[in-house]
Amino acid sequence: MENLEPLLRTYWYIAIPASVIFIIQTIMTFVGGDASDGLEADFDGDMDGQSGPSQIFSLRNLINFLLGFSWTGISFYNEISNRWVLMTVATVVGLIFLFAFFFIIKQIKKLAEDNSFRFDATIGKNAEVYLTIPAKKGGKGKVLLSLNGSTRELSAITEGEEIPTGKLVKITGLENELLIVEQL
Repeated sequence: MENLEPLLRTYWYIAIPASVIFIIQTIMTFVGGDASDGLEADFDGDMDGQSGPSQIFSLRNLINFLLGFSWTGISFYNEISNRWVLMTVATVVGLIFLFAFFFIIKQIKKLAEDNSFRFDATIGKNAEVYLTIPAKKGGKGKVLLSLNGSTRELSAITEGEEIPTGKLVKITGLENELLIVEQL
C-alpha cells in the first residue's frame, strides 16, 4: 500500500473498512440482528415515521456512499487522469448508491401492512351470523367477520328482532367489545 499514490491509497483506505462494515451489516440483516443502524440517539423525541433529511445521516447511508465513492475511485483511477474529475465522478456514484438505497427502502416500506385487529375498524362492515343473536339486547350471539385477511368470531347483540344463524348483518356500533348489528 505504501507504494501507491496518495489519492489511490486514500481510496483503498476508505474502501476496505467500508466494505467490511457493509459485509457485516449484510450478514446481520440476514440473521435478524439489524434492528437499527447501530446508533442510539441520546435525546427524547418522536422520530417514528420520519422520512426527512435527518434520515440521510445514518451509518448505513454513510457506508453506502463510501462504497460507491471509494470503489469508483479505485476502478477509474487509471482511466481518468484528471484527479478532480475522478473525485467528482466518485462522489456522483456515491450519491447514486445513497439514493438507490433510499429508493429501495421506500419501495420495501410500501409493502408493510398493519394487520392488527381493532374493534373500531369493524363498524360499517358486513358479517355472517354464526350463533343466533337474540332480540333487543336479550343476549349475545356470534358473528363471523372477515377483516384484514383473517376471519374472526366475535360476540354481537342487536337492538331489533332476533337474527338467525346464516343471515348477513351490518355492524352499526360497539358496546364494550360487543358488536351492535342489524340484519341486512
